[in-house]
Amino acid sequence: MTTNADLRARQSAAVANGVATRGIYAARAENAELWDVEGKRYLDFAAGIAVNNTGHRHPKVMAAVAEQALAFTHTSFNVAPYEGYVSLAERLNTLAPGDAPKKTMFVTTGVEAVENAVKIARAYTGRTGVIAFGGAFHGRTMLGMALTGKVKPYKAGFGPFPAEIFHSAFPSEYHGISVAEALRGLDGLFLNSIDPKRVAAFIIEPVQGEGGFNVAPPEFLRALRERADAHGILLIADEIQAGMARTGKMFCFEHAGVVPDLITMAKGLAGGFPLSAVTGRADVIDAAPVGGLGGTYAGNPLAIAAAHAVLDVIAEENLCARASEIGDRITARLRAVQNRQGMEAIGDVRGLGAMVAFELVTDRSSKTPDAALTNAIIAEAEARGLIMISCGMFANVVRLLPPLTTPMAQVDEAMDIIEASIEAAITRLAAA
Repeated sequence: MTTNADLRARQSAAVANGVATRGIYAARAENAELWDVEGKRYLDFAAGIAVNNTGHRHPKVMAAVAEQALAFTHTSFNVAPYEGYVSLAERLNTLAPGDAPKKTMFVTTGVEAVENAVKIARAYTGRTGVIAFGGAFHGRTMLGMALTGKVKPYKAGFGPFPAEIFHSAFPSEYHGISVAEALRGLDGLFLNSIDPKRVAAFIIEPVQGEGGFNVAPPEFLRALRERADAHGILLIADEIQAGMARTGKMFCFEHAGVVPDLITMAKGLAGGFPLSAVTGRADVIDAAPVGGLGGTYAGNPLAIAAAHAVLDVIAEENLCARASEIGDRITARLRAVQNRQGMEAIGDVRGLGAMVAFELVTDRSSKTPDAALTNAIIAEAEARGLIMISCGMFANVVRLLPPLTTPMAQVDEAMDIIEASIEAAITRLAAA
């Protein structure tokens, strides 16, 4: 039998060291469960980093892909276009918030969507500057890294990065950055660093992913919209991790009642198949010249078919409401644990819908990040059969991203494991 250790040794010899992985080598998966090559079962509360919102191998997704594979698997939409691409664009145009006419383009990865959104914004405005936010993650290409507001491990050693990218503070009440302070910082950029007349776009995650599941307050997003309108700046919503029903709405920006000019999406869009999209105002999207957008694999037919099925499942199984139910269950349990005596290491519980995290600190007064405890909890949970991943500027946040199709009995099972893992990790580290 092939073991995880065998594969780890082979990976060490054959795969680039910069590709970070865990010690679980998958053999099969179904909905919220995953089995490794040694036959051990896990509950998957990473979901491929918010990709499998409809669970692993949802029957409707698998059937749609199988049907498409019988027709054709690739032609390149730039060479021989196909109806599925067009109809998926129509569906996303209808689903995206706002009354203005919309258009959509497809690419393959999240960072491709981000890069194309910036290209489109620059083409439409004739400007070059882009303002992102501290703690942001927008991808690993050179422009993606430039937009990302987290140096380690994403940017260290890879510069220089593209010019005309600026970062402003992201509001976080827990970390002492109020909405008013964040807005003062943004206005300060206009005074000190870049004329707003040179700014093409703001780009922001409504809930930061790698940054620590920090939720953008609705009043901040509304103020950002106001400043964008006042200065002729476009507002790009990076919904790559928070979109596709994950937070209880199809798009997370809907919670704030704010309409962005462009939306980037990926991850949960195609149920595990590589597909990303930019959807936005038709007049903005059409600013890019013919031939300026696209790519050989952009809008792959199999991924397009999967995305159609994902949208069907979200609607038919009411996954927006389901995300809220799962999130409420997780949040309530975490807060109950947080309020127990001896659990002062849990500094904060936060999130939106089924995008929930808890932050680990040495004590609640100083809020000093405790990455060691975070790693210990994740390792303990893994040993007990639960997959979780960390995030945060100091790697001290545990994020929970269960499939939105996870049975509630398995949600409760996972929370039992989390509570036991927190207790065991705190006890072990205290004794060390």
